Amino acid sequence: MKGVEDVPPVSAPPRPGAVPPPVPVTPAPRDVWRGSVRRHPLTWFFSLAFLLSWVAWVPYILSGNGQGVLDFVFPGGAMGSQLLGMLPGAYLGPVLSAFIVTAVADGRPGLRAWAGRMTKWRVGWHWWTGVVLAVPLVLVVTLYALGGQSPAVPSAMVLAAFLPGLLLQMITTGIAEEPGWRDFAMPRLQDRFGPVRATLVLGPLWGVWHLPLYLTEWGGPDIVWWTPVEFVATTIAFSFVMTWVFNHTRQSLPLAMLLHTSVNNFFSVAYSDVFPALGDSYAAHAFLVSSTVVAAVLLVATRGRLGLPRA
Repeated sequence: MKGVEDVPPVSAPPRPGAVPPPVPVTPAPRDVWRGSVRRHPLTWFFSLAFLLSWVAWVPYILSGNGQGVLDFVFPGGAMGSQLLGMLPGAYLGPVLSAFIVTAVADGRPGLRAWAGRMTKWRVGWHWWTGVVLAVPLVLVVTLYALGGQSPAVPSAMVLAAFLPGLLLQMITTGIAEEPGWRDFAMPRLQDRFGPVRATLVLGPLWGVWHLPLYLTEWGGPDIVWWTPVEFVATTIAFSFVMTWVFNHTRQSLPLAMLLHTSVNNFFSVAYSDVFPALGDSYAAHAFLVSSTVVAAVLLVATRGRLGLPRA
């Protein structure tokens, strides 16, 4: 025999004119994705940057310019293979990921701010001149100290190719990487962690992003286990210098690009001509030592602010 507690309750009939309760609506997958990007823009940016670049580099790694699994090589020698094999993955990674995440997370205002830093050319002339002259000077002094070899006067061909090479580096490496690392990630990381901790986050990620390229001729002929370790350590130290320049110029991305590409351009165009007896390992050592020394000086001189104005 059923008790009173077993009798199902009788719902009261709806009152005339009463509004029915809303029916739960399951968000569309696209809305779920947009919400996730808006809540975690940095996670999405770094994930997309790594994924897109590493997938795009697979043909380069498997080609004759890499592991030789596929029976083809990219034309144009070392420069041509890097432009055709490495550069597409670089463009598909940081810069495209920054554009996608900014568009989704911040909309048009965010894209305008992102592009505004990329076009902030109006910085004092002393910054442009200082970066162009200081980078080769610091590297030459460091190489002389490490290698014990006096620098040779560069040939007329090297001098003629230096500025065009720098412009090419700005168009390729600079545009491919820095709109992502410095323009998108650094302002967000600094807002969250401050300049020092933000640099300690970005520096290793920037270095690790390059690691698959050590399976190609990009990494050079004489790679040992500590070669990529030294490279990541260098990106961490150099990131402190990059952060200081970026902050001290009110987040001028062209200046940060110039600093980055000036190092690449010196080693690509002038290094072997100025120090013909030194091998590639000296170039890597000099980059690490000079970056570490300059980073330490900047950290002490700015008391860890690295050019970031106080709120």
